[in-house]
Amino acid sequence: MAPERILNTRELNPFEKLVLGLLCEGKTNSAIARRTSHSEKVIENTVSRTARAFNIKSDPDTNIRVLLALAFRKHYGDAAFEHGSIACSHLEEDEEGRKLCDGEHN
Repeated sequence: MAPERILNTRELNPFEKLVLGLLCEGKTNSAIARRTSHSEKVIENTVSRTARAFNIKSDPDTNIRVLLALAFRKHYGDAAFEHGSIACSHLEEDEEGRKLCDGEHN
């Protein structure tokens, strides 16, 4: 059974949100560094810092980037589906034009 994870409440700064938004699109640290005009080390540090903000700790059985993407999307929404190249066949638009997954995965 997976351990329960409790998200911390610290809000992310705009750069952290940008980096995690790109991470959710499946971008590598190298691609994020090029896109943001920062070094890969800055991106690595940002990913690590935001993992701590979400109370995600490293261990041999944990992929931090996956858990971080899930935590970010849970906390900030599913914008990665709207901006990335990943289509979800279950997405529907609500009355305000937001895309929502109806959760019906066959």
